[in-house]
Amino acid sequence: MTLTQHTLHYVDNGAGWKLELKQCHPPKRLNKKRNPVVLIPGYGMNSFIFGYHPRGLSMEDYLTERGFEVWSINLRGQGGSQNESGSDRISLKDLGVVDLGVALKSIVHLSKSETGKVDLIGCSLGGTFAFIHTALVRPNPVGALVAMGAPLRWEKVHPLLKIVFASPRLVGMIPIAKTKEILKLFLPCALRSSFLKLYIHKEIVDLKNIDLLLETVEDPNRFLNRELAEWLQRKDILIGNTNVTTAFGKVKNPLLCVIANSDGIVPPMTALSAEEMSGARIKETLVVGTDKLRFAHADLFVSNHSHEMVFRPIADWLLRIH
Repeated sequence: MTLTQHTLHYVDNGAGWKLELKQCHPPKRLNKKRNPVVLIPGYGMNSFIFGYHPRGLSMEDYLTERGFEVWSINLRGQGGSQNESGSDRISLKDLGVVDLGVALKSIVHLSKSETGKVDLIGCSLGGTFAFIHTALVRPNPVGALVAMGAPLRWEKVHPLLKIVFASPRLVGMIPIAKTKEILKLFLPCALRSSFLKLYIHKEIVDLKNIDLLLETVEDPNRFLNRELAEWLQRKDILIGNTNVTTAFGKVKNPLLCVIANSDGIVPPMTALSAEEMSGARIKETLVVGTDKLRFAHADLFVSNHSHEMVFRPIADWLLRIH
């Protein structure tokens, strides 16, 4: 269900790509003294999921109904971003420093807000891009940070991920294509497997329109895969000679870490690392889920309980800190 009126913008990142920025307009009069909110998608995904929910308002719709001007961005290799003459050799620095920098500068220029700032909601690896940007790029227009299931330091890694990313050299050699089609083919088996609970709980997510949910899937990039494998083994992100985990200790932006209590992709200990390392005076943690209602990685965005347990407290926090 999509209710929000939106405008698409395409901006040159200076590296042969045009990034896609989606501007969602609040249905009521905009408070120009409020920062726009920028949603950043993560690994192997695009921003489609921010504009779709199987039951009720999408994340974009919910936040615009609360009066925010909301932007969803697709960095190089994601969604509707266009490769005009760019390389497929993509790195964490390309996404977190270059692309995110271009996107944020454009949003500040195009926004109807008068603050000159933006609040970031980084989802999974999208949160990591936000950490990288605020740690390495000064000055920047970032106000508050919301990290949803986002790793900074890999304090804990699920054994299955350790196996998949055991050899950085190997994962960096293998191109991956037609991920969406492969998932559609094997989904019936996956739904019967306990491994699915690492990512999503079918008991609390409406999967009747699974083809729509899969629209958010992108092919993983092999060069990025190698960098991710090295990161998991080393625990900390290195951009050049800079340890991003250490550098994030100097970041003072207000921070909210949103953690799924049964996340098998980014375990709670890992998702908490940003809160522990942040130098912010205002930093809070929202643990989503209970002993009876377990939340996995994707449940944060598309579960039947996302609105009251995730979207609402995020909106309330953003309104409260400003």
